[in-house]
Amino acid sequence: MHQRAQVLFTLNMDITILLQAILQLVAGIGIFLVACQMMSSNLETASSARLKSLFSRMSNSRMLGVGIGTVATAAIQSSGATTVMVIGFVNVGIMSLAQAATIIYGANIGTTVTAQIVALGLSGGGGISTTVIFAAFAGLGAFIELFSKKDTWKTWGGIITGFGMLFVGLSLMSGSMKELSGLQEIKDFLASIEHPLMLVLFGAILTAIVQSSSVVTSIALTMAVTGLISLNQGIYLTMGSNIGSCVVAIIAGLTSGLNAKRTALIHLLFNCFGVCIFLIAAWIMHLVTSGTLNYGVIFETMLPGAPQLQLAMFHTIFNCCTVAIILPLTNALVNLVCKVIPEKPLAVAEDANQPHFHFVDDKMLRTPIIAVNQVKLEIENMAAVAIHNFDLAVDIITKVDFEKMDEFNTNEQQLNYLNRNLIPYIVQLNNLPISEEDHRYLATAIRTIGDLERVGDYAVNITEYAELLKNFNEKFTKDLLFEVEHLRETIASLYQSSMKAYMDQDFAALDDVNKYEDEVDDTVATIEKLHLQRLMDGIYPASVGQVYQEFASDTERIADHFLNVAKSIRQLHVGED
Repeated sequence: MHQRAQVLFTLNMDITILLQAILQLVAGIGIFLVACQMMSSNLETASSARLKSLFSRMSNSRMLGVGIGTVATAAIQSSGATTVMVIGFVNVGIMSLAQAATIIYGANIGTTVTAQIVALGLSGGGGISTTVIFAAFAGLGAFIELFSKKDTWKTWGGIITGFGMLFVGLSLMSGSMKELSGLQEIKDFLASIEHPLMLVLFGAILTAIVQSSSVVTSIALTMAVTGLISLNQGIYLTMGSNIGSCVVAIIAGLTSGLNAKRTALIHLLFNCFGVCIFLIAAWIMHLVTSGTLNYGVIFETMLPGAPQLQLAMFHTIFNCCTVAIILPLTNALVNLVCKVIPEKPLAVAEDANQPHFHFVDDKMLRTPIIAVNQVKLEIENMAAVAIHNFDLAVDIITKVDFEKMDEFNTNEQQLNYLNRNLIPYIVQLNNLPISEEDHRYLATAIRTIGDLERVGDYAVNITEYAELLKNFNEKFTKDLLFEVEHLRETIASLYQSSMKAYMDQDFAALDDVNKYEDEVDDTVATIEKLHLQRLMDGIYPASVGQVYQEFASDTERIADHFLNVAKSIRQLHVGED
């Protein structure tokens, strides 16, 4: 009876320890995920200018693409954010599939930085634990964030807090593993899972659930350090986490366009390819050495007595080797995904004429600093559509020929679409963590969109004046056509200078804008003065004169709106128009 009670007591103790370890693990994972998010968002804000510059250097150089992906992911501590951002770029057509592939390769290398940081935290012998030292940064960062008045210091406080919280979460996860390592049943169960495919599958599923390869890699690191699993088991779990990390990209791709789906597939195939190569290499090693050599033995020999460093280094080498192997095969990979997900010509043709964004995408909201730059490009494109419609309207009214009205109406629908949908997007973006400069820019962007939409409306007015001329069976005289062309050329120059001022924050170009706007005002004033004399001389009938005056007046208003676009750069520097 006494022996049975002892067994029950031991069983209850084991269950209590197991439950406590599980709760501690869940708490650690939660803190670790929050820390990753905090570091990611604040690092994005702190490095916004550098990241914008980085992605502006995109070219067809494969090595440059890998470098950009590596640096960007290391900077924002999130391969998921980088991959989703790339999917957004591909979806709006500003990045090719080959370029996206190379950045994804680099993102896989950049994400290994987290594992190296965790390994550093788990290192150290006697004295104060390295984990405790780094965890103390959470308090230091919190004080900086709480008591600083400058946004820059608050941002860096958030980064330091997130860095410290990584190790608070790591400490909890490590503690839970130590608890579990004391349970022989758990150790025996984990030791029984030795098949590489099972471990890879388990790592992939766990990563898909928590949607963070960094968490799974960190768990594997702590399990290896506490002896719950062997280094070789941890290696296969880590390999599986690479496949599981593709879930975020796949979800993003499923809700996006054709090329976005292809990009997500590239990410999945890249990671599966790397895992397959390493699994085959492990199988060959096993056959040749009769099971005496495996990845665990190799890395234990390279870095003896440091399982955390052994696993972290394997993670880095695994991704670097995969990139080195597949980089020359990028074109073949792109061709493969294009065959797996083929074009749909009819659907593409139908969608091409539908109003849509060219540069922004909801997926980019995960990386606000890049999304701000894309808003600027979308507005630049909106301005190009607006000036093109003005040119079409001038052609229509000077020739009284409505052949281009279909193109004009398509452009007008695009302008209306951007006016309705880009402003809510900006409002949503403005509520995300971005710099004060970006907040000021977005405030001006909303007014700029309104100005460009009004340019489109005045172009519509001009086509309606052309309808009146058609009804009157009249046309502008040669003298009037000469003045119209002069106005058109001046507006074109004003537009070019406006966009240079707007896109480059070029105040010298703003001076040119003012000069051209004054020239439009002077020309329109002259037209108004000549109106009565032209009527008296019979140069045109009253109906034509009225249409011509309305055209000139609307052209002057178009010049005013382009001037407003250019003048918006003043607010970015002094906070007022």
